[in-house]
Amino acid sequence: MIDELLQDAAVVAAASSVRADGSEPADAIARAAWSVIAEPGDGVAGTLISQVGAVEAMRFALDDRLRSGSAGGVSFPRADRALKEARDRWRLRASTHGVRDALEGARDVGATLLLPGDVSWPTSLDDLGANAPSALWVRGDARLLAPGPHLSIVGARASSSYGELIAAEISGDLADSGTVIVSGGAYGIDGAVHRAALGVDGSTVAFLAGGVDRAYPAGHASLFRRIAEQGAVVSELPCGAAPTKWRFLARNRLIAALGDATVVVEAGWRSGSLNTAGHASTLGRPLGAVPGPVTSAASAGCHRLLREYDAVCVTSSADVRELCGHGDASGATARADDPRQVRLLDAMSARTAVTSAELSRRSGLAKDTVSSMLGLLELDGVVERAGEGWRRVGAKHSSG
Repeated sequence: MIDELLQDAAVVAAASSVRADGSEPADAIARAAWSVIAEPGDGVAGTLISQVGAVEAMRFALDDRLRSGSAGGVSFPRADRALKEARDRWRLRASTHGVRDALEGARDVGATLLLPGDVSWPTSLDDLGANAPSALWVRGDARLLAPGPHLSIVGARASSSYGELIAAEISGDLADSGTVIVSGGAYGIDGAVHRAALGVDGSTVAFLAGGVDRAYPAGHASLFRRIAEQGAVVSELPCGAAPTKWRFLARNRLIAALGDATVVVEAGWRSGSLNTAGHASTLGRPLGAVPGPVTSAASAGCHRLLREYDAVCVTSSADVRELCGHGDASGATARADDPRQVRLLDAMSARTAVTSAELSRRSGLAKDTVSSMLGLLELDGVVERAGEGWRRVGAKHSSG
């Protein structure tokens, strides 16, 4: 199948159109094909690709003449059974038409195909080993996936107003200082954190369990459009793929792997958010949980994480920064005992420059006071000039 794809002019043209770096299309086509024929997290496919490359792996997977338990000199444990089972399931989906549809579908919605080795590839996902994605389909700014400050926040779909408030406060504050907020685009806590990041003109990434051309849940269609415009909507599944229960669970490993830490805001005793937390723990990522009322079923999962899984209790963005190891670059040298500095910094953003006159209005401080304080804070490296305005020196600036 791979040789047919490489000779298909329509496939080659579509592959070139979804690759921003203009690289040779062979690897892109092969990895797009793998996203069609293999389910997310397929360890046999991952091992095969890592050992012999995506193109040769595709030949080995689908060529009836290659029946041994090795490929390119690489042997597999229990190879006869594992490879036979894998080949059987891959061949059910092997179709040049399906790969062509995936590539053309991505082109039609303006999605890009991100591959390992690309500048924007999230190398943190490589920690998943054989279960790492072979490629990612991205609508929006793929650069947001590149190494940098990321925080994963997940929680209950049937969230409470308390949970949504805490989630929005934490994500909004961190997004405002340059951290990319990562979640799954679901109702409840996921939606709250995405909206909070967008509300402060911050960046957010939504991992989907289906193709990036399919809004699920449908009620978040407008939210996904906003995320694609201001952040990134991402999936390892090709355009047209439908979300399934298994794919939601597999998607959770990507959310956990991309974040420098994972925070669970609300979760029931058997919530899917605990699955994400489990992936974070397995990967050695810091894990935080927000406590709730002991009578709330929506917080039972968080209390379970705190009691049984050594999660750290977090109640504010400062706690989360400490959990992530980001520190608080925006206020590290500000005087905590000066309420005027607190008011002034609260009125500022790390992303958008604000004039001193506007800062005076927002903070309720006199213009002369604001001007003098800005000068001192600039010397301390807490704020910086940006055109005719000022902004905080947030995490995204201090990380280089």
